[in-house]
Parts: sequence; structure tokens; C-alpha cells
Amino acid sequence: MNDHRSAAAGAARHTPVSDGASAEESAEVRRFRERLGLPGLVDVHTHFMPERVLHKVWNYFDTTGPLIGGLEWPITYRRAEAERAAILREFGVRAFTSMIYPHKPGMAAWLNGWAADFARRTPDCLHTATLFPEPGVETYVREAVEAGARVFKAHVQVGAYDPADELLDKSWGLLADAGIPVVIHCGSGPAPGRHTGPGPVARVLARHPRLRLVVAHLGMPEYEEFLGLAERYEQVRLDTTMAFTDFTERFMPFPRRALPRVAALGDRVLLGTDFPNIPYPYVHQLHALERLDLGPQWLRAVCHDNAARLFGI
Repeated sequence: MNDHRSAAAGAARHTPVSDGASAEESAEVRRFRERLGLPGLVDVHTHFMPERVLHKVWNYFDTTGPLIGGLEWPITYRRAEAERAAILREFGVRAFTSMIYPHKPGMAAWLNGWAADFARRTPDCLHTATLFPEPGVETYVREAVEAGARVFKAHVQVGAYDPADELLDKSWGLLADAGIPVVIHCGSGPAPGRHTGPGPVARVLARHPRLRLVVAHLGMPEYEEFLGLAERYEQVRLDTTMAFTDFTERFMPFPRRALPRVAALGDRVLLGTDFPNIPYPYVHQLHALERLDLGPQWLRAVCHDNAARLFGI
């Protein structure tokens, strides 16, 4: 594993990093969309959060914190909030998210308030909310739902909590009944957490089989196990965030034997990127998906149609 991390770190050091989207990159994203005949992109995994929180996240990446596996991880789109939103619009992203997540109790409700305001002033952002296993979680989850939240974010790795914790059980049931998707970072990449892996999520789904979980990063590195959950539960989806990119393939490669299963789940795979916190240009994620050679119909569904249908866009 250390060898893989060193290789990935070396790749990151040599990855060209810009201060924002260049005209050339915007043009290349446009050509990608035109090749597929897409009206735009829908990206279900982008990060907008209070500036001081985001700057702390960036500092964590800058100092190669343990949850990123000790990897050197330059932030390609380290720009002010309005500039980052403008970049996504330049790329033709019709809808995106403000993936927020708490790392301790007492934080989620405050983040939800910020995200609701951000959604009000950013019409192309899907109103995002989050949760944490703590007393009162069902109350603020219900308030977020009633306020119009369209997607939730759960970060099992950073939050260091068991998603099957009984404190979350009623909230999962509420979200399942409301049909609101939950993008959940539950795989053990880029570094394992106390409760990452397919086991805890399988326990949640056993109790709430209609819960619309969107497994972030294709479940990296337990790709095949999370594909298995998607095959078992028809409401489980996966997002592509960082999967198949040169950066990720060097330390947590996707097993090529599982590509037919990804193709077969083509109506339940959604584009995600981790913008702005990526160590390479945005367009590289699109090219990484294109070079899988799973066909234009699969690619159109992943980059637009599946999420557009899920969120009624």
C-alpha cells in the first residue's frame, strides 16, 4: 500500500494545476457534451460549504492528513465561492450539490442552515443537507426535508460513526419515506475509517431497503462489494467521484473484471467529481469515464439522464 501511495503522490506532484477553468478546458468539456448530444451535465458530488469550513478542509489536504491516506493532494479549483460556481456553469453543469458534512455533534444543524441559504441564492444547486448520530437528529432532518432539501450527504469516514447507529434509524426511515437520495461516503478509500466498508451500510439497507443511497466514489476500494449492494437493492446507486481517474487508478484501481457490472447498472450510476477538491482538471473525470468504452448511451445516462430523472430536473 505504501508503494501505491508513493506512486499516487508522485502523480499528484506532476499533475498540472490551474487557478481555475481555462478557456481550453471549458472548450474541451463543451466538446465532450456535444459528442454525446447532452444539454448539460448533472454533478451530484460537488462541495460548497461555509468558507471557513472549506478552508479548513483545504488545509487538511495541504497537510496530507491521515484520512486522505498521506497523499499529496493539490486543490485544482481553489477559488472563491462565486468563481467556483461560475466555473461549473462554464462547464455546462445544469445542477450540482453542496456536499456538507459534520465531524462532530452539534454541527449538522448549523451546516443545514447554511446550505439552505446557499441553495436559495444559487438556483442551480440542489438543496443539500446532512446528519450526524446525535440526540435531536430526527428533528433537524425533518426540518430540512420540510424546508425542501433534495439530497443529503453522509460522511462515515470523516464523521467516524456507524451509519447503522440506532440514533440514525428514524432519520433513515424518514428519508426513505420521502424518497430523498443520500450521497454517502462509506467506502474505505482513500483511507479506512472506524466504520467504513460495506458491512455497516448493508445493516442500514436491511432495515430500510427503499432508502435511496448513492454510494460515493463507487465504494472505493470495496468496489465489487458495493456493486453487490446495488444489485441487491434497486434504490441503491453509485457515483463516479474520482473513480477511473489516473490519480485513483495508481493506488486503488477499479477491477476491470467488474466493468460489465457497472455497465449493467447503467441507469443507477451518477456523475460525481468532488469539485473543487480534486488534484486534476475537471475534464479528466469525464475523459476517464469516456475511455471505459461502455458506449454513448451509458455515458449520456451517467453524465446527465440518471440524475436528471432522480431529481426531476
